[in-house]
Amino acid sequence: MIQVRHLYKEFDGTAVLNDVNAEIQKGEIISVIGPSGTGKSTFLRCLNLLERPTGGKIQVDGVDILAPGADVSKLRMKMGMVFQQFNLFPHLTVIENIMLAPRSLLKQSPADARKRARELLELVGLINKENALPGELSGGQQQRVAIARALAMNPEIILFDEPTSALDPTMVNEVLSVIRNLAKTGITMVIVTHEMRFARDVSTRVFYMDEGVIYEAGTPAGIFDAPKRAKTAAFIHQQGLFVSELAKKEFDLYHFQAEVELFAERCRLPARQLHYLQLLSEELLMNILFPRTGRIRVEIGISEETGKVDFHAIWSGNPENPLDADDEPGEMARIIIRKRCSEIDFFINSEKLNELHLEMQQ
Repeated sequence: MIQVRHLYKEFDGTAVLNDVNAEIQKGEIISVIGPSGTGKSTFLRCLNLLERPTGGKIQVDGVDILAPGADVSKLRMKMGMVFQQFNLFPHLTVIENIMLAPRSLLKQSPADARKRARELLELVGLINKENALPGELSGGQQQRVAIARALAMNPEIILFDEPTSALDPTMVNEVLSVIRNLAKTGITMVIVTHEMRFARDVSTRVFYMDEGVIYEAGTPAGIFDAPKRAKTAAFIHQQGLFVSELAKKEFDLYHFQAEVELFAERCRLPARQLHYLQLLSEELLMNILFPRTGRIRVEIGISEETGKVDFHAIWSGNPENPLDADDEPGEMARIIIRKRCSEIDFFINSEKLNELHLEMQQ
């Protein structure tokens, strides 16, 4: 239903989205999670052209919405949006807010628009508030009205931009309950949210965004239970994260190991685990990776809750898992690494780089 290719968006020369690629099928419920300031809301606003992308391509139902002459009004009728702020007209009653767009854009009769509005108020549990003004409602009730208003246009897709972020914690669940019920209807939804339990329960897939890209995408179980990439794991499991860019020509093993030791001490990693981490990193870098490449990015995540250690090595070059090679100089290093790791994954990441993920035994 939605296909995004090489989406790029900058503000005042600063890239907010940088080569975003995604496909969303009809009926999917996509939760978009990640740290603040990583482009999640901008990505959502680009999908319905509230923000015009600087570059890239977006297709909705096979139509290139960025092409000259594309009917943006028709797109927005197909794609509803619920914002962080409710944006209800304060001088109109609840039911008048919901009826306004169908009357003016879909040319519905007053009777048809009112009938549909009342059905939607039943859906969000607010039929008894149809004649109230927005100022007479709680924040949670106003957001439920905003959801009903978006649905009044009979969209095929609905976008939620952090729909609970402006709410008191006591009101969050009432809005999430309405969205959960909507998820059962088969409508396609893309939801930017900080509610991790909700994202896990309601989604068919989860996008983790970082640094202006979809850094990792997968099923809720895959993202929340077994993330493949260091920053995803750091975000999900509240890990400490150590990042180092290493160049073969200037590499100082003793300095690197000292930095790792300081990081491990801050994360309260037991001494035995630190020893294994340093052994693993030395064998991997010196005997397996540096013989193959001149530059390596190392990302080490240590869970503050469980003590789990994830080691990621990222490099450019021939797409091969170096732990599957059979060159003799690295054979002992491979034996040591396999002995000390409970999980080993190799893949080509979204930047077309080799990425090796090692989860150390505890």
